[in-house]
Amino acid sequence: MSNKSKVPHQLKSGIVALFIAMGGGYAAYTHIDGPTTELLRNQYVQAVASDSKTSEAVKIAMVMGAFYESSYKHIGTPYIDKLGKGQPLTVCNGITGNGVQRGKYYTPYDCYRLERAVYISNEKQLVSALPAWDSYTALQKATFVDFLHNKGSGAFDGSTMKRKLLAGDVIGACRENVRWNKGTVNGASVVLPGLKTRADANSELCEEGLK
Repeated sequence: MSNKSKVPHQLKSGIVALFIAMGGGYAAYTHIDGPTTELLRNQYVQAVASDSKTSEAVKIAMVMGAFYESSYKHIGTPYIDKLGKGQPLTVCNGITGNGVQRGKYYTPYDCYRLERAVYISNEKQLVSALPAWDSYTALQKATFVDFLHNKGSGAFDGSTMKRKLLAGDVIGACRENVRWNKGTVNGASVVLPGLKTRADANSELCEEGLK
């Protein structure tokens, strides 16, 4: 593999900040995208880290999602995800479904509550589906949780990623991430920059951890 990391610096810094916060420190980090974004990122990380009822994997996955979905910026007004399947009404860090109400403003706390429930549900599905779940590293678990958050359980259930995990090929399953970089634009399946970044970064984090 290339020596150059495919994990964006902002994502890596967010995960490091989470580790610091989980250890009792403050999630301080400079040079993100300016003081406002930095403050929002640190506030979100602190909220995630302080929740004793979520696993380390869920905590990491939530910080990852905050970067992938909004670059750590708070999105409190529902919008139509024109690149998403079915163009769903979306808010916060990629949250869709019945809990999203058009015209309502979602505070950071509202977003955290919605996101937390979704991530915990995703983790429970993975624990039930994968007998060797406890043997994976926290970062590996987090990337699989993020996969369900982004692609859905249906995509995971029929995936080669799942088949490889069940066969004990964890590294092979990690590498499957790179295949999931396409979205539908004007009826055609094309590689999307944001999905490619997510796929490549998750593949590296899953296989190699933080470098």
